[in-house]
Amino acid sequence: MADFSNDTSLWATRALGASAGAAVSLVYLLPKNRREAASRFFTGLACGVIFGGPSGIWIAERLDLVDQLSVTEVMLSGSAASSLCAWWGLGILSRIAGRYGGRGR
Repeated sequence: MADFSNDTSLWATRALGASAGAAVSLVYLLPKNRREAASRFFTGLACGVIFGGPSGIWIAERLDLVDQLSVTEVMLSGSAASSLCAWWGLGILSRIAGRYGGRGR
């Protein structure tokens, strides 16, 4: 399907998709402070860059769009989806830990 080599444009696409996913997710659940926003943004960025390729391929195969999407579109959507999922996971865990973390003392 695609050749995910060390091409500079694919790395830029990964970073762009990961940034977009992290930025969009900030709109859905606003962070409590700047530190929380920064930590979740950079976590989303890292996860989007790392898992963007495999996630994009998985999404394209599940939706049966492998033959219709370019490598750039697969990478961009995978990075954005990975970033969005990581941000939500970290956000939920952060809120749960903040709510129940100090109660047994």
